[in-house]
Amino acid sequence: MDYILKPWPWYFGGPMIALIMLMLIFLGKSFGFSSNFRTICSAIGAGKSCDFFRFDWKKQKWNLLFLFGAIIGGYISVHFLSHNQIPTISEDTIDDLYKIGFKSAGKSYFPTEIFNEMSFKNITLLFIGGLLIGFGTRYAGGCTSGHAISGLSNLQLPSLIAVIGFFIGGLFMVHILFPLIF
Repeated sequence: MDYILKPWPWYFGGPMIALIMLMLIFLGKSFGFSSNFRTICSAIGAGKSCDFFRFDWKKQKWNLLFLFGAIIGGYISVHFLSHNQIPTISEDTIDDLYKIGFKSAGKSYFPTEIFNEMSFKNITLLFIGGLLIGFGTRYAGGCTSGHAISGLSNLQLPSLIAVIGFFIGGLFMVHILFPLIF
């Protein structure tokens, strides 16, 4: 049990991801969570009113199982296999976050200033962020996990371009927009 509770080293996680990707490539499948939204909408009948959702969703059942397994696995790991784990971040990062109002930096797994206080500003930020992520996922033709893990392992140029765009967008958000918002 002690082995399960500790973080696993890179030399275990990396080969496991590679093994899963090789199996998916061999089976002609691609990894990504964002496609599950389309699959779920199609399964509940959205294809009747929108062509985008009109496809054989049963061919994507395996990906739905992966999604639900990830949700169940996350729940189990948080509630049964962890003891309020707080990620280790550098003191410089903690100081920078503290200066812009995040007093929970280094003390909590997530910024309590955003998620514990449901103010109008926080709800608005979460809503707009969700819309932008949803739009960006559809515009990029997939999510970060789909492009960065599956697309890059398949040597797809669009995935490389998307991943570069994700990094540029992340840097822009953290260094330009984030200080303006907070």
